[in-house]
Amino acid sequence: MAGKPDKNPLKALESIGKEVLAGLLDNMVKKDVLKLEESEKKKFNDAKPGDKAWVLVDAVRQKRHKVGQVLVQAFLNVDKNSTPTEEVAEPAESAQTTDTLKLCPHEEFLKLHKEMAGEIYPIKERMGRTRLALIICNREFDHLQVREGAELDITRMTELLVGLDYNVIVEEKLTAKEMESVLEAFAARPEHRSSDSTFLVFMSHGILDGICGTQHNDEKPDVLPYDTIFRIFNNRNCLSLKDKPKVIIVQACRGANRGELWVSDSPAPMADNSAQSPENLEDDAVYKAHVEKDFIAFCSSTPHNVSWRDRNKGSLFITQLITCFQKYSWRCHLEEIFRKVQLSFEKPHVRAQMPTTERVSLSRYFYLFPGN
Repeated sequence: MAGKPDKNPLKALESIGKEVLAGLLDNMVKKDVLKLEESEKKKFNDAKPGDKAWVLVDAVRQKRHKVGQVLVQAFLNVDKNSTPTEEVAEPAESAQTTDTLKLCPHEEFLKLHKEMAGEIYPIKERMGRTRLALIICNREFDHLQVREGAELDITRMTELLVGLDYNVIVEEKLTAKEMESVLEAFAARPEHRSSDSTFLVFMSHGILDGICGTQHNDEKPDVLPYDTIFRIFNNRNCLSLKDKPKVIIVQACRGANRGELWVSDSPAPMADNSAQSPENLEDDAVYKAHVEKDFIAFCSSTPHNVSWRDRNKGSLFITQLITCFQKYSWRCHLEEIFRKVQLSFEKPHVRAQMPTTERVSLSRYFYLFPGN
């Protein structure tokens, strides 16, 4: 015969609840997730089981947000191996620097795809696409100083691009001619046909008109002109990337000025073109629109100015760029991400530089939708 049920089941439930809560509180204190002072820990451990909750409440009045996260994870058992401070909701904007790429929830991806159909660049299905990205980094030179810290830029940019689902090719220590050959070979890769975009990242010493090769000096320049990059990947020479975003990122000086002294980049006065026929001007415009399209270049500084690099941490521009991609690419289009990078440089600190977008011919918004 079964035993008689408890005459007061609520009392039994209350007793079980107290045991669970007491165990939870003891565990939180033992793991020091609430960062209590030693005196607070002693007061908690010396208290009677029924009083421990009140002792803890007094001790953590200033730690309410963190305690809330701990309790949610403990009762919902979100992840037994995760730390109490991990977020359980969808990605949210944070004021702190993170080292992780926030993924775009699939619902957000579908929503934007539907609401902005026709205004955003198409994204190919993850299973069939073959995205490629190229990083060219010159660290050591025959006549110029070593770019210390550049190895960190390579590692972190590679990690970012892999996280965005690009297969990354890294090339180092190249002359201008070798850079051009690498770019031509990359543009000819068959994977671009089943890709929806590409990234080209250049990290080297530089001058106003281009990127320095490893043999560069004042007497015998070794420079890859920016125009060469655009020519190799335009719609005449790289049909596989026609109508697809081609993102060029440049970490290089563009002159010797130090950023605090801004130099006008307005063009020199042009000769009077009034004698040219309207037909020629119209043809020229149409020609350029068709040949060079869907590009955006993001340079680490304005024309004529230097870019700064920390020997131990890497380039300031690359660091901020990666941080903004990690925080915002799940919900912002590319040009908005670049604007946030610029905003981070708005107030000059010890060293001043202002990243700038150039030769922008994107006709739509480019969303990366990480995770989709």
